[in-house]
Amino acid sequence: MSNPSDSALFAARRDRLRLTLASLGYEALLVSHAANRYYLSGFELHDPQCNETAGYLCVAADGRDALFTDARYRDAALRLWPEKDLHLYGAGRFAAIAGFLKDRGVRTLAFEAASLSVDTHQRLAEHIPLAPAGLLVEPLRLHKDAGEIERMRRSAAINHAVMASLPDILIPGRTEAQAAWEIEKCFRDLGASELAFSPIVAVDANAALPHAIPGQTVITDGCLVLVDVGGRALAYCSDQTRTVWVGATPPERFTTMLARVQAAQAAALDRLEPGMPFRQAYALAREVFVREGVAEHFTHSLGHGIGLETHEGPSLNPSAEGVLKPGMVVTVEPGLYYPEWGGARWEHMALITERGCEIL
Repeated sequence: MSNPSDSALFAARRDRLRLTLASLGYEALLVSHAANRYYLSGFELHDPQCNETAGYLCVAADGRDALFTDARYRDAALRLWPEKDLHLYGAGRFAAIAGFLKDRGVRTLAFEAASLSVDTHQRLAEHIPLAPAGLLVEPLRLHKDAGEIERMRRSAAINHAVMASLPDILIPGRTEAQAAWEIEKCFRDLGASELAFSPIVAVDANAALPHAIPGQTVITDGCLVLVDVGGRALAYCSDQTRTVWVGATPPERFTTMLARVQAAQAAALDRLEPGMPFRQAYALAREVFVREGVAEHFTHSLGHGIGLETHEGPSLNPSAEGVLKPGMVVTVEPGLYYPEWGGARWEHMALITERGCEIL
């Protein structure tokens, strides 16, 4: 079994979910989304690949939770989970899952409609009645507990150290792809277990693509480079963006663009606090761009939640419902994009506190 304190933490999270299940009248929920499965059990943060699962967690209203996986994960599962509540499946997995749960009195099984594939649903529904459930685990993950926050501080600290190394990485003559590889090695050297997402290194006009893919464009003495990177440490992600000028004195259009982006970020960070609607946080940054007459070049949300996943709730966009609460961690990353010549984005991770926010 795992560390007793870890086991107690995961059990407490499942108990919180159990209250939700009871309020909705669900007998049990089949958790198929990998990050949710890990959050509730500590078992396998990732699935092997997009068309393959490491297993399913079933959280039952009566407290008899179960973990389903295949023989590859037996030993890993037993480090976390009591053998009596572990079921290893092989061929005929869906009949086996349904049979196991029926033997425990589950008549109708709720499932995560946002993550269960149609094919899996069809195969499982042949053996047990299914009920689609909305996002039940994700709301629990919005609020980071003290342990999660410390892990995120560690992850963010590694990212800050990587950003401090950019002058040694963004060297004239090196391609975007080569710089991205150096950044990846830097994350690993500094203690990250993996990248949170593929690095974005974008030179000049490529920086106008918010999710640019590093290619063979060469960094020159006299160009702008946008770097958006994140790592994972102790299971939790970081995400930061910086836009820099490589070479001598940058042109006015670059310095003006970057100053506007940083002013928009500061306008939001200075006022983020509990109770603020998500859409108002977005508006604080956009108002800066409106005053400067460049709002049409701000083409995405202000930011997003981050934790076990790089992109999770909440979203800070103009149509988002909800308010900021203590324990939420969000990115604040306004940007301006000019397809003809470049773009800029500046990003920090912010922890919402009881009185405001703290940059991680």
